[in-house]
Amino acid sequence: MNKALIVILSTVALDAIGAGLIFPILPDLLREVTGGDDFGFLYGLMLSVFAIMQFVFSPVLGALSDRFGRRPVLLLSLAGTLIDYLVMGLSPLGWVLVVGRAVAGITSANMAVASAYITDITPAAQRAQRFGTIGAVMSTGFIIGPVIGGVMGAWWLRAPFLAAALFNGVNLLVALFALPESRSTSQDKFELKELNPLRPLLWLWDFKDLLPLVTVFVVFGLVAAIPGTVWVLYGAERFGWDSVHLGLSLSVFGVSGALAQAFLVGPLSRRFGDLGTLMIGVAFDMLAYTLMAFATQSWMGYAVAPLFALGGVAMPALQSLATSRVSDEQQGQLQGVLASLMSLAGIVGPVLTTALFFSTKASWIGTTWLVGAGLYLLASPLFTTVREPRRGEGELSGRPSHDR
Repeated sequence: MNKALIVILSTVALDAIGAGLIFPILPDLLREVTGGDDFGFLYGLMLSVFAIMQFVFSPVLGALSDRFGRRPVLLLSLAGTLIDYLVMGLSPLGWVLVVGRAVAGITSANMAVASAYITDITPAAQRAQRFGTIGAVMSTGFIIGPVIGGVMGAWWLRAPFLAAALFNGVNLLVALFALPESRSTSQDKFELKELNPLRPLLWLWDFKDLLPLVTVFVVFGLVAAIPGTVWVLYGAERFGWDSVHLGLSLSVFGVSGALAQAFLVGPLSRRFGDLGTLMIGVAFDMLAYTLMAFATQSWMGYAVAPLFALGGVAMPALQSLATSRVSDEQQGQLQGVLASLMSLAGIVGPVLTTALFFSTKASWIGTTWLVGAGLYLLASPLFTTVREPRRGEGELSGRPSHDR
């Protein structure tokens, strides 16, 4: 494993741990700064403003990384996140916390730029495996982070935010001193129209064979919102899980997902290709959603979690297929657009999922899960329009990618 890959994975891990640190105690912080008044409104506003800023600016920063290089945009992103954590750790004012989250959302290009960087330094045949490794590292960070945050928050409410700032500071220093640039920068004249957040989205229409994959990507984002939104609600209502069981089930879910992405994506991709791995993942996810819809016993929830993990191999394969559709010079723009669309799904998905869950739970509580499986089924015909790149086939730029 080369130095650049180690630094990128370390950056992703530290970022995930830092983000996970704040999850358990963010509501308590908002109660403290508001005195309990308008706590729910402020909490929702912080989540929404981050997601909206991420949706608008991820494509822009991805495109800027194509022009000016991955490294400066990644450094900017890490600096913005560091500022946000320091603000949350030190500010006594609720509106300042919202501004801090807006700044973090604007600069939240970590995953888009990290994915573009991985694409730059990885041969096409190995991209699915490395995207799976990124997913595994993120999952591990999100498992470790809340545990540390919960313990530190019990000691001092502000401690997890300052710890998250420390993690991002280390992240920033590692990237500053140890991360080389992965691609040459463009010599073309920079124009202000490149900052138009809609420009990268409209750029998609120039790549008709990319549109089916992007559509599937959006469907994945909407379907992924279902367990992320209703797992806790469903577990409590259907199985009578208390906080211990909920925490344990989430740990099983997270660990299973990390292991699957770390150790299964590569072998499956080599054996069945990226498209085959994508279809295998979708099949397991559809099975998991269907079984969850009909599960009636507590042990069934735990038993289905590994199937969700096997379904997780689909996303790295989908990312790998998408990277083969555009040139090396447009990978940052592609990853920015994908991050933006996932942010949009992250805004819309939980709202639709929550509405569906509460409107149908009285008639049949498993409806939400079956709708998720149905969305996969509706998207499946799009797979027939996707051509698997031949092994050794270069990207659209006309030259093969290579490890640098």
